[in-house]
Amino acid sequence: MKNTSFFKPIVLFLGLLAITSFTQVKKTETPPQINQSHTPFLTPEEKREMRKGLVVKEMNTTANGKRKWLDHLTVWDEHGYKMEEIEYAVYGQRERITYHYDYNTGRCIRENVYNDKNKLYRIRKYEYHDNGRKKIQYNYLPNGKLYSTKIFEYSYR
Repeated sequence: MKNTSFFKPIVLFLGLLAITSFTQVKKTETPPQINQSHTPFLTPEEKREMRKGLVVKEMNTTANGKRKWLDHLTVWDEHGYKMEEIEYAVYGQRERITYHYDYNTGRCIRENVYNDKNKLYRIRKYEYHDNGRKKIQYNYLPNGKLYSTKIFEYSYR
């Protein structure tokens, strides 16, 4: 009969290693518990309150940080509604959008889009569903002629 006492510690070690690995896998399968009273989500009213009078400048820089330039500017009014958004290119303003709201509903009803020469080139008007989601976007030329329409469809997977 062969002496197996040499293999017993190895078998015990491998068995212990397997059990330890299994318990570690079991521990990671259960997701951490999140306290629902401290969720990071804000209501639209809370977001609007935080944005009152806010101006956000987005800057680009070179990799070494020696040169920087304005990329985007967003301005909110005293009620917390976005009033203007400007996108810049290396030559200056690329596009500017002004927003107009129905303050009774809090919905954006019109956007005026200006080109790089600050000339109005598109007017967008919106209709909404009762739940507040966009229903239809009408795109007009500056002369008031309807250019195109975008219809919003919502579905769940």
